[in-house]
Amino acid sequence: MTEPVTHTLEAPGAIVRYDVRESEPAGGSPLVMIATPMGAAGFGTLATHFSDRTIITYDPRGVERSELTDPGLEITPEVHAADVRAVIEAVGGGPVDLFASSGGAVNALALVAEHPELVATLIAHEPPIAAVLPDAANALAACRAVRDTYRRKGWGHGMAQFIALSSRRGPVPADFAAQPAPDPATFGLPTDDDGARDDLMLGSNIVTLTHYRPDVDALRAASTPIVVAVGADSDGELAHRGGEAVAALLGTTPVTFPGGHAGFLGGEYGQMGEPAAFARQLRAVLAKQA
Repeated sequence: MTEPVTHTLEAPGAIVRYDVRESEPAGGSPLVMIATPMGAAGFGTLATHFSDRTIITYDPRGVERSELTDPGLEITPEVHAADVRAVIEAVGGGPVDLFASSGGAVNALALVAEHPELVATLIAHEPPIAAVLPDAANALAACRAVRDTYRRKGWGHGMAQFIALSSRRGPVPADFAAQPAPDPATFGLPTDDDGARDDLMLGSNIVTLTHYRPDVDALRAASTPIVVAVGADSDGELAHRGGEAVAALLGTTPVTFPGGHAGFLGGEYGQMGEPAAFARQLRAVLAKQA
């Protein structure tokens, strides 16, 4: 596989950067890999397992190399989906196979609901949609509490509460939002507030992505096969439960992938999943849908 070539496109309120890795030999069918808030760098290892495919990755607006030119614009899943659409159109217009993880899976569901013609197959890996959970009221209140803690106390405190919520197994209790946030030092996080409030995940995504309600009718009617994936090691966690709930709404059964929420990572961001096994499962699922 060739080294990634970076491209830039302008979108309303943002400058988005994306990478293209050409297959060897050239001409491999396109496979787009997206996440949110994780950027393109997180797919470095997974991409190496698909040297026969042309791999497209991108940094979501406000993340790593992609810039916000209108910081006041609310960044919803629909806004992210429009950016992904622009990337797909820039590389040839599709249809492409789309592997989307975490918040990227939420954005991909919004994309397919509006433009199924762009996506041949969607693998939606652990979409953290709290709005469709049986304990939605408690889970959504907890997500808003994470954002509010970040706004009041800064990154370390907000991230500590996010970790406590995202790693919790089972339904979110009614009093979670009212509980004091964990001590950031427990997780090796800074306790001081540096005054910055530009973290997209804690300041925006934790609410806009988790509160999103998929257009189930549009997704059921879409020409795009949608496979919801969940991690073997993340059972009970919010994103895993979100995946199960979305699959139930679509009338399908989620497919289990190796590892947990970060199962495809190969050391990126200091996290090690099971990328080789994950890639084998991803390839098998895509082949089944072809």
